[in-house]
Amino acid sequence: MKIIFMGTPDFARPALQAIADSRHEILAVVTGPDVARGRGCRVQSTPVKRLAQNLNLPVFQPASLKDMEFRNRLREIPADLYIVVAFRILPPEMIAIPPLGAINLHASLLPRYRGAAPINWALINGEDETGVTVFQIKSTVDTGDILAQEKVTIRPDETYGTLAPILAETGARLLIKVLSDLETGTFKIVPQDDDLATPAPKIFPELGEIDWFKSAEDIRNMIHGLSPLPGAYTFFGGRRLKILRAVAADEEYPDAPGTIIRCDKTDLYIQTGRGVLKPIELQFEGRRSLSTREFLCGFTGQVGDKFVA
Repeated sequence: MKIIFMGTPDFARPALQAIADSRHEILAVVTGPDVARGRGCRVQSTPVKRLAQNLNLPVFQPASLKDMEFRNRLREIPADLYIVVAFRILPPEMIAIPPLGAINLHASLLPRYRGAAPINWALINGEDETGVTVFQIKSTVDTGDILAQEKVTIRPDETYGTLAPILAETGARLLIKVLSDLETGTFKIVPQDDDLATPAPKIFPELGEIDWFKSAEDIRNMIHGLSPLPGAYTFFGGRRLKILRAVAADEEYPDAPGTIIRCDKTDLYIQTGRGVLKPIELQFEGRRSLSTREFLCGFTGQVGDKFVA
């Protein structure tokens, strides 16, 4: 099968690599434009572009998918199918170009967590299971008929940073199976039940501000869902502090939420609205992340001090 692959971030790389290693032929790769990042504003290519170049594949980087010159170039490429992984919303005119249309790899068990940040929201909401879905793209986002799904268990210590690669690899394998099913005509189409749909909107940094009046479990879930980026944060001594990993405990103390109730050489316990939060990885703004033991070596806080929103 002849394919045009569309994707941008690290999450899309395993799928691109899996297709390149298969018997299918990638005719071109479409990804986002190069952007300036970091303090030096160095121009960087997308992760998908870097892999595509290593694979010696033609790369397109349109600023807009409405660009007619770009669309005309696509029409000249005899692809059977477009495969989309963590890319932009395709206009209907693009979906209609290849004979088999376009399919998408989504990091959730659709129709749950439709939207831009399904992995983050599954963790924030404390799910114990998620997965990947390959579906046919249509004009309404993440609503197309399902071609295949695979479930993945979420461990209690899972963060976005650990779960995303697992889902990316699982999705890559599932995509190869779907391509085989499409070739042989053995695929089954399952319409999504819109009544079961849940949203997974884009994550913005301000979402990460910790509300210490919430339960320890809810705060832990948010911390893990936003780790490592953009990160859940609080403030101490006027400095922004990210908590990147934590454990929730049912212990209760009479102190106000956000109060330090234990602070020694190894442990930091913080009272919440219900239960205690025990950070296990922290990072002051502009510094590297540290284990709790490392962090406490230079921490000036004491029992009774408070973290504030």
